[in-house]
Amino acid sequence: MVSVAEIIRSHHGEIMRLWTEEATRAASARGLNAPEFRNIMPTYLTSLADKREPTGTGASVQQKHVESHVSARLRQGFHVAEVVEEFAILGRCITRMWAAVPPVGQPDAHDVEWLFTELHAATTSVTELFTRHLLEDEQTEKRYLRLLQKVASEALADESTLGNRMKEVLGLICEAMGAQSAALLLYDPKRQKLVATAAVGEAEEQLGQYAASLDLSSFAGQIAAAGEETSSLWDAKTTTSKVSDTLRRSGIHSVLGVRLPPHQSLVGVVYVGISEVRDFTLREKTRLQALGQNLSIHLETSRLYADLQEKIEALQTERDLRERFVSVLAHDLRGPLAAAKMSAQLLMRSPEKLDERRDLAMKIDRNIDRTDQMVRDLLDANRIRAGERLPLRLTQCDLGDIAHEVVEELTSLHGNRFVLKTSDRVQGHWSAEELRRALWNLGSNALKYGATEQRITFTVTRTDTLARASVHNEGPMIPHVEQGNIFRPFSRSRSAQAGPSKGWGLGLTLVWGCAQAHGGAVILTSEADTGTTFTLELPWDARPFQPVAE
Repeated sequence: MVSVAEIIRSHHGEIMRLWTEEATRAASARGLNAPEFRNIMPTYLTSLADKREPTGTGASVQQKHVESHVSARLRQGFHVAEVVEEFAILGRCITRMWAAVPPVGQPDAHDVEWLFTELHAATTSVTELFTRHLLEDEQTEKRYLRLLQKVASEALADESTLGNRMKEVLGLICEAMGAQSAALLLYDPKRQKLVATAAVGEAEEQLGQYAASLDLSSFAGQIAAAGEETSSLWDAKTTTSKVSDTLRRSGIHSVLGVRLPPHQSLVGVVYVGISEVRDFTLREKTRLQALGQNLSIHLETSRLYADLQEKIEALQTERDLRERFVSVLAHDLRGPLAAAKMSAQLLMRSPEKLDERRDLAMKIDRNIDRTDQMVRDLLDANRIRAGERLPLRLTQCDLGDIAHEVVEELTSLHGNRFVLKTSDRVQGHWSAEELRRALWNLGSNALKYGATEQRITFTVTRTDTLARASVHNEGPMIPHVEQGNIFRPFSRSRSAQAGPSKGWGLGLTLVWGCAQAHGGAVILTSEADTGTTFTLELPWDARPFQPVAE
C-alpha cells in the first residue's frame, strides 16, 4: 500500500491542474490571473505530503498556510462558502488519484481518515477566520461611523467650518476604505450638475473646479443613476467614461462610488480611488454604502439647519423691516394729514372768508391726494409681493407724451436737470396712469441717488416688437450684489440707506410691477464709468397679457 503523502508527491501537478479547473468554475476566479488564483494552495498541498502534525493545534504548517490563503481570499472578495468549497474540491481531486487503481495502490483507511481530518480542520479554520474578520470589520466600521458622527456634529455646531471639515470626513472615509483618494460632489439644482465640494489624496488638486453632468457618459452621472447600488471603474486612466483629467493623471486606477442618498432626492455622490487595478470586494462596497448613507444624513441635517438659519434671518429682517416701515409710514402720513387738518381748522374759524382762502382748500385737496397716493402705493406693493398683477385700465396712449408730462412736472419741482429724447408716435395699448407712476418713480430715484448737478435723461424709443422708456443718471453704480434684490418690496441699497434720502423702498417694486402687468420687463444696467439706467420694455399691446376675468 502507498500513503496519501506519496500519492500527493507523485501526482502534485495533476492534482493542482484538476483543482484549478474545478475551483475556477466554482468561484469564477473574480478576474484573477492563474498565479493569483492558486495563491498558496500548491504550497498547502505540499505541506500535507511533507509533514504530519497534530491537527487543531493552531500552530501546524498547514494551519499557517490556511491562514495565509484565507487572508488573500478576504482581500480578493471571496465568500466563506467559496473558500470552504476550495478545500472540499482539493479533497476530491486527491482521492481521484487512487480511485481507478487496484487496492494495493490505495492508501489505507487510517491514512485517508487523516487526510479528511486535516481538510476538515482547514475548513473549520476558514470559518473561524472569516467570523473573526467580520467581527473586527464590523467594529472598525462602527468606529469610523462614530468618528464621522463626531466630525459632522462639531461642524454643525459651527456652520462656517462645515466646508473645511468635509476634507476631514473624506480623510476618515479614505482611511476606512484603505483608499488613496476620495472626493465629494454635491448636486447643484440650479446648474443641474454635480460640483466637486471637497477632495483628499492623490486627486485633490484642481478638483474644486470640477463639475460633472448627470448623463450616463460621466462616471459621476453613472453613480447618481445607480440608486442603492455602487458603481466602479476598473481603471480611471483608460476608461471611456467622462472623468476629470486630474483623476486620470493622479495615479488612481480603480474607483468606487455611491449615490447620496441611495433613494429620494439627489444630494451628491462620493467616491474613493485606489492605486491598484482590481475589482472591489463586496465588503468594501458595503462599507462605502454604510459610510455614504451616514454622510447623507449629516449633509441633509446640515442643509435643513442652513435653511432654518436662513428662515430665522429672513424673519429677523422682516421684523426689522416692519418696525422701520411702521416708523416711516407714521412719519410720512402724518405730514400731509397734519397740513390738511390745519388748513381745515383755519377755514372753520373763518367760514365767511372761504372764497378768499381757496389756497387752503387746494392745500387740503393736494395733501389728501398725497396721502391717497401713499396708501395706493402701499396696497399695490403688497399686491405685487403676494404674486398678483397690478390691475390696469388700458387705453390707446403715447409713451412719449407720458414721458413728456413726467419730465415737465419734475422740472417744475426740481429745476432744469431733466432731458427728454423721444421718437415720434410711440403708441400702444397701455395703462397711462401706471406708466406715469413708473416713470415718475424712476425720475425721482435718479434725482435722489444720482450725481448732483448732472443731467437726468429720459429716452423713449421703439422697435418692431416693443417700446422702450429708459431713465439714465450719472453717479455711483449700484453694486452687482444688490441688483438682484433691488426690485423687492421695501428693499433699499446700502448706499440709499446710508444717504440722506429716505423712502419706503417701494418705487422700484412698483416699476417692476408695472412692467410685469403689461407683459414686459424692466432692465437695470449700472456701471461706475457709464452710470445707471433703468429701462422699461413694453409689448405694443398689453391686452393679451391681462388675466382672464372669472
